[in-house]
Amino acid sequence: MSPSLPGFLFEVPRNPVFAVGLPIALGFLSGARTKKVIDGTWYQSLSFPPGRPPRLAFPIVWTALYTSMGYASYLAVSRYDRAILPITKETIHTGLKWYYVQLGLNFLWSPIFFNAKSPLAAFVDAVALTGSTCYMTKLFHDATDGATTPLLVPYCAWLSFVIYINGSIWWLNRGRNLPKYD
Repeated sequence: MSPSLPGFLFEVPRNPVFAVGLPIALGFLSGARTKKVIDGTWYQSLSFPPGRPPRLAFPIVWTALYTSMGYASYLAVSRYDRAILPITKETIHTGLKWYYVQLGLNFLWSPIFFNAKSPLAAFVDAVALTGSTCYMTKLFHDATDGATTPLLVPYCAWLSFVIYINGSIWWLNRGRNLPKYD
């Protein structure tokens, strides 16, 4: 059996308000300094791929996705608490570990991309984030009889789109002499 998560990491998603609030708060903290960078010369000088959503879409989409992922964690822990089979408990436990891994990778993306101004490192983070989220989604799907899947599949799809946008930004701007400071 794999190492256990600390008890408080199970307690947070047991309360739906905390379960939803945690990813929203982390997302807000992660992106708090992005507006300054987006308005600055580095970001404004980047080349972007076709299909980039309007700026207003990002806070709306991310708030919805953070809400969905938080509620999915609540549903998963609720199922864990009712589970009879040890395999179900173990699958949810493993899925919850991956939940916190993806939450950490999600938290790091904005500072890597916007503050460190490193599209390549952010792309690597986005690929790891997408992989960990898809794996977590599968684990939660299996253990919750699909109850979490409608909440997490849009997140997986959006992250796939993030890979396209982020990877394209890196590719289109590689080798360019971009301003590093605003």
